[in-house]
Amino acid sequence: MTSQTQPSEKSMKRMRNYVEKYRQKSGTSAHPNREVTDAVVLGLAQNVDALGRPLCPCNYYPDKQAEVDASRRWFCACDEMKQYKYCHCLLFVTPEGKPITEYLPEDHEGRQIYGRVKDPTPDKGREARHRAESTERTV
Repeated sequence: MTSQTQPSEKSMKRMRNYVEKYRQKSGTSAHPNREVTDAVVLGLAQNVDALGRPLCPCNYYPDKQAEVDASRRWFCACDEMKQYKYCHCLLFVTPEGKPITEYLPEDHEGRQIYGRVKDPTPDKGREARHRAESTERTV
């Protein structure tokens, strides 16, 4: 197993700052277990240093650079977070540490794993909800 390189302090600070601001914007909380947040922020910062973008570290990509070049789907905050307020990394969660699943389609794995988790701040976040709603209308 190869070890990941330590990200620059600049990238770590940038990602910590981003996460805190996005939590405020989206009305979400930090996971109660700080290690969860630290691990995700570390991965985001490593990807910023290596790829120039905060590619979600919780997914597997056969070719990370190809993923960066192909789309913005998995840049933090990812499409699922922007559309459904669902963070599979557990970086943006309820105060209890659960991902918000209220807006997910019924057959989404997040809904099946966690059940229906109500959004404690429905007036915040989901800046791309229109994309989720247009998909629901065409299905």
